[in-house]
Amino acid sequence: MKKSEIKFIITLDDKKIPEKIEWDASVIQEQTTAANAVMIALWDAKEKNTLRIDLWTKSMMKEDMKKFYHQSFLCMADNFERATGDVETSRAMQNFAQTLGEKMNLVMENKFVALKNN
Repeated sequence: MKKSEIKFIITLDDKKIPEKIEWDASVIQEQTTAANAVMIALWDAKEKNTLRIDLWTKSMMKEDMKKFYHQSFLCMADNFERATGDVETSRAMQNFAQTLGEKMNLVMENKFVALKNN
């Protein structure tokens, strides 16, 4: 059986606030890559519950955090469709991400999506 490792290195300041986030994956790359935020969700099969790790550095800008969340919702919609085959719910998630993006002034109003929901 082949194994792969994903490693995160978090540098903290004296107040234990992340200053730097680095990661590497043994199958993908040979050196660490810097990031300003990470969200990890793990499914605990025994407890039937989601475990989460959410970290961001002091240098993560508010506008970048908005984009990070917006794009994360879009990724979750795509992953959900691939994992479940549930296109209708995936589209609802995409519509939510579109509305969220509009509220945060990240994307323009998509009249097709708005009409589709009516």
